[in-house]
Amino acid sequence: MNILLWVLAGVLAAIFLAAGLRTVLQPKEKLAAAGMGWVVGVNPVAVKALGALEVLAAVGLTLPALVDIAPILVPLAATGLIALMVGAAITHARQRETAMIMLNLVLLAMAAVVAWGRFGPHSF
Repeated sequence: MNILLWVLAGVLAAIFLAAGLRTVLQPKEKLAAAGMGWVVGVNPVAVKALGALEVLAAVGLTLPALVDIAPILVPLAATGLIALMVGAAITHARQRETAMIMLNLVLLAMAAVVAWGRFGPHSF
């Protein structure tokens, strides 16, 4: 089970690091043109803040456990991603983007398994 939790945390970290860096580094207009329609009605500072949260979650899923400093941050980061994915699913539901909702739910489930495993029976 420990290996599964590491794999899930690593996959989530890679996905959210890439998505977060893209959101932080690209202008809002370029994100909207690339298919991220949710940014249109959102303040540019909020868009960058969401990207920064994704980057921080990616770091929090892996780094604390790797360096064995405050490993409790791993399930806390996973819990933060759960909240982020609930908000993302609601946002995509308002825009009727069913495929994106499904992706949000898959990522939410992965984060939930990591949070459950690291808070519970397979903590560090």
